[in-house]
Amino acid sequence: MVYRLGMEKISTNKSFGGEQGVYIHTSSSTNTDMTFAVYVPPQAKERPVPVFWFLSGLTCTHENAMVKAGMQEHAARLGMIVVLPDTSPRGEGVADDPDGAYDFGLGAGFYVNATQQPFAAHYQMYSYVVDELPELIGREFNADMSRQGICGHSMGGHGALTIGLKNPGRFKSISAFSPIVSPTNCPWGQKALGGYLGDDQAEWVEHDACALVGKADEKLHLLIDQGTGDNFLEKELKSHLLTAACEKAGHPLTLRMQEGYDHSYFFISTFMRDHMEWHAKAF
Repeated sequence: MVYRLGMEKISTNKSFGGEQGVYIHTSSSTNTDMTFAVYVPPQAKERPVPVFWFLSGLTCTHENAMVKAGMQEHAARLGMIVVLPDTSPRGEGVADDPDGAYDFGLGAGFYVNATQQPFAAHYQMYSYVVDELPELIGREFNADMSRQGICGHSMGGHGALTIGLKNPGRFKSISAFSPIVSPTNCPWGQKALGGYLGDDQAEWVEHDACALVGKADEKLHLLIDQGTGDNFLEKELKSHLLTAACEKAGHPLTLRMQEGYDHSYFFISTFMRDHMEWHAKAF
């Protein structure tokens, strides 16, 4: 049985002296059961530890990064909790792309609160990640919620950048792998924002990192890794747009174009240590 104000443990595995767990709870944001993963390092037995959020990309669940990114060793060494949410609501009655496409609907929540039917009933991923899940993490784990960092990949990179920029004071650090930096200017983003938020593009820009850096109250230094061999770079990711936006706004950005790397977890796992150490320094 899953309790609305609690959670049920699905599995736990010892890893690098800590514990990798998978949990399920009933979400009041999405009105569905939501599954998420949390790695708790050994230091959490002695004291509250900072929290590293990782938001995954299209088609993913909590499991992809948990299994493929190699986070646990770094988290154990650095002493940080890792939280891996799902990428969309799931379950019976949850609307999906009518054509079964991978870039909208299930597995593609884009970390926004949908206002358009039939998606508004469940696709409230912004509220889930920003409000509901942090409250649960702070209550159920030995987490120091005054020290949080956020990172993500692709669609999750979009989520990390926009959530970080829209919530000044919440995070100590923001980074991303291969992020969708301007969903208002790429097919993936235009489809998702139009489908979830409607035709008013004034609503879209509130979820566009390139627009948000121009009005950010807090100028946290952004770390971005982008592979030059990424098949999605030119059409969907367009990292040059973020470079231009940050230069115009005077927003600090380190964009590392990694020669020959693609969009996969082989790329992410290669540079995950760098990102987690970046966040640990900010904590």
